[in-house]
Amino acid sequence: MLKSSGIVIYRIRSNILEYLILHYFPAGHWDLPKGNIESGETKRQAALRELKEETGLTAAIHDNFQEDISYAGQYNGADFFKTVYFFVGEVDPSSKVTLSSEHQAFVWLPYEQALEKLTYDNAKAILQKAHRFILLLIN
Repeated sequence: MLKSSGIVIYRIRSNILEYLILHYFPAGHWDLPKGNIESGETKRQAALRELKEETGLTAAIHDNFQEDISYAGQYNGADFFKTVYFFVGEVDPSSKVTLSSEHQAFVWLPYEQALEKLTYDNAKAILQKAHRFILLLIN
């Protein structure tokens, strides 16, 4: 079984809560920052490393939020089963995104638009749970 970690990244800019969504290249889907857990890493460490590698951002991960999704698929003709563990992190609103070669674009969007932009239903479900968690934190 493959294991990855991801992170729902948000910022509050001009009193607007926005989420970071990445456009993956060459696959073309819109998704949350995520990637494989490397040997010796915790799930949380992997999420922060992937965020840094994919976007150049550093974030403060909030305690009390960890959700996961599992799915099966095929890659290069081989079947796989994967679990992705997600965390929630906040970045400074003035932070600049520097995309890795894995991505061709990024957007910061308010919740409803971010939900529409995400390609996969399991990512949408993670964003919905994260959004409820964040609203409790900031209100």
